[in-house]
Amino acid sequence: MLPCVLRIARPVYTSVASTRSLANFRTHMDPDPSRPVERAIRTKLTNMLEPEHLEVHNESHMHSVPPGSESHFRVLVVSPRFDGLSLLQRHRLVNDALSEELKSCVHALAIQAKTPQQWGSNPTLAKSPQCLGGSRGDHTVEEKLKAGRE
Repeated sequence: MLPCVLRIARPVYTSVASTRSLANFRTHMDPDPSRPVERAIRTKLTNMLEPEHLEVHNESHMHSVPPGSESHFRVLVVSPRFDGLSLLQRHRLVNDALSEELKSCVHALAIQAKTPQQWGSNPTLAKSPQCLGGSRGDHTVEEKLKAGRE
């Protein structure tokens, strides 16, 4: 089982805009060795979907989880493999690639799956809404985090 190690959370967004342009954004494709879940997500999506552009954002700090958690993620995947596929089919490919993480320590995964043509005409990443604290009463989050540490 992939360990869900607690680490110091780092801010993901510096803008208050609902979307941000990524036209000049240089993607950091090298996984951070101190973040094993994020690293696994990057590796699996890269290997299975061969993306032209990939972003993995740990949004756990925006939710009711312990500091440093790796339980809530947003991914942006731009891949030619998505050409001709519906949005649902694209999401299924991403979910299939990350099935192990979704069964163990990832509680939430927001997906933006774009074709290179879509990315070229709209290179933006949507911002996640603020957490309303819904997981405070959801004990499965704590159970997943605990199971991932064992």
